[in-house]
Amino acid sequence: MPRIARHFFKSATIFLVLGVSMGLYMGITGNHAPFPAHAHLNLLGWVSSAIFAIYYALNPAKAAGVLPKAHFFVFTTGLIIMIPALYFMNLGNAALEPLVGVGSIIVFAGILAFAAVVFSRDAPAA
Repeated sequence: MPRIARHFFKSATIFLVLGVSMGLYMGITGNHAPFPAHAHLNLLGWVSSAIFAIYYALNPAKAAGVLPKAHFFVFTTGLIIMIPALYFMNLGNAALEPLVGVGSIIVFAGILAFAAVVFSRDAPAA
C-alpha cells in the first residue's frame, strides 16, 4: 500500500476516535452545542480521509509525487485548525469564527489538490 494511503488511513482512524469521543462527551454532559464540530470531524476527518486512503490504495500510480503529499498536509492541517476552532466557537467563543473560516479555506484547498490528483493524467506504464 502506498505510504500516502497509510497516512490517510491512520489519520482517518485518529479522527474517528476523536469524533466518537466528542459525541460521547456531548451525550454524557447533555451539552450538544458543539455538534457541528462533531459532524465535520466525522465527515471530513473520518469519512473523507478514509475515502482518500482507499483512492490512493487503489491507484498507486496516483499516490506518487508531490501533489498527494501536499494534499495530505494541506487537508489535515486545515482540519486541525478548523475543528477545535469550530468546537469552541459553538461553545460560545464567537471570536474564533475567523479561524474557522481560515481552516475551512485550507481544507478546501486540500480538496482541490485531491481533485487535481484525480483528474491528472496517469503516468505512462513502464
